[in-house]
Amino acid sequence: MKRKLIAAVGVAAMMVSVAACGSDSDDNKAADPKDRKGTLTVWLMNDAQSTWPEVVKDANKEFNKKFPGVKVNVQYQTWADKTKKLDAALSGDKFPDVVELGNTETMTYILGGALGEIDEKKYDNSDTWIKGLKDTCTYEGKLYCVPYYAGARVGVYNAEMFEKGAGAKEFPATEDELKTALGKIEKKYGKDKGFSSLYLPGKYWYAAMSYVAAYGGKIAEYDEGAKEWKATLSTPEAQKGIQHYVDLVNDYNNADKTKDEQDHANVMANEKTALIYGNAWEAGSVTDGEGNGNAELKGKIFPISMPGPEGKPLPTFIGGSDLATIAKSDQQDLGEEWISVYTSEKSQEGLMKENTLPNNTKQLQPLKEKPATAPAANAVEGAWFTPIAPGWAAIEKSEIIELMLLDIIKGKSVAEATKKADEEINKLINTEGA
Repeated sequence: MKRKLIAAVGVAAMMVSVAACGSDSDDNKAADPKDRKGTLTVWLMNDAQSTWPEVVKDANKEFNKKFPGVKVNVQYQTWADKTKKLDAALSGDKFPDVVELGNTETMTYILGGALGEIDEKKYDNSDTWIKGLKDTCTYEGKLYCVPYYAGARVGVYNAEMFEKGAGAKEFPATEDELKTALGKIEKKYGKDKGFSSLYLPGKYWYAAMSYVAAYGGKIAEYDEGAKEWKATLSTPEAQKGIQHYVDLVNDYNNADKTKDEQDHANVMANEKTALIYGNAWEAGSVTDGEGNGNAELKGKIFPISMPGPEGKPLPTFIGGSDLATIAKSDQQDLGEEWISVYTSEKSQEGLMKENTLPNNTKQLQPLKEKPATAPAANAVEGAWFTPIAPGWAAIEKSEIIELMLLDIIKGKSVAEATKKADEEINKLINTEGA
């Protein structure tokens, strides 16, 4: 497949030949870094503003030691509307020079020609970048973004409920032990009251695909002979994982099974479940009294490695963010310089102090021993990721997998539902901007 400009997600106008407004001055192209002038616009998500603002501040100071005449204008975005705003900006002449992207978003913008090529030699610890993150930045052997931080889904549990309901002073080590404990907890707290000992929503495809990975299955595979991606949810391995997940939903979720995972931390905060499978940071969301959490649960909610089938830990989806320069900015060199400072080993240490996983395995090691981060840190290196295929964004948007899961939960056979899902996925997976 050849990388080409496409109309997907409103980025048809993001041609490299379009220059950033006001960024093509002679001062901006001065050879001496101290003579560079202008403004470097950086879009970061509001996680940085709320959780590690000092890391941003320190990075800007370090950058300005080399480029004192360049103002760094950091603009914080929210996940709810960032993509829409970015697409609109890329279609015009006022756009960021550097942007943070969720790792599931990068391929759309790489294929759309929006991101500048990256030289990994400019970055600290690039030789030990977590592979799953680096893969989200790589296409046809070239790199288009820099891993920023990693994330992994883990179990988040209410220790008090496990102790009072199941007599478990420690979280069960295997799934069989966990199921026994969940049954006891359900009897203690009463499923007739809408309580779910394990709250797994029916449309939680990230969780479902973790069980697919546990049995050796995949969403899709690349066929080298045919030079195309092919859906594989109807393989025996994938079907086993899907059935395993659906059984857990039907056995333990006593609430609305048609929902997704967006409010599962709130379900736990309202003490309607003893266990969810979520991002490690959601343990904090459950007890955040200033947000939608329940401060009375502090000291009771903990992240934990989630047991999976056949006595092994449940494989996790690798989450996280990447940083990229915008291809049509004529300040890509400054953008790379800023990203290099912001993802330096020192900056990563600042993220680690906030229990955020770094972008590299070298610095990951101490977090494997820290209780708050150990479950995610130990899971992230072997994590799975979605197909790095041109049509993946369209597949995700269409909710093919979520609808398949709901069909099975409602009684359709796994064989019939996965066959239909594979057919729908194959219509989109090889088409850029489908």
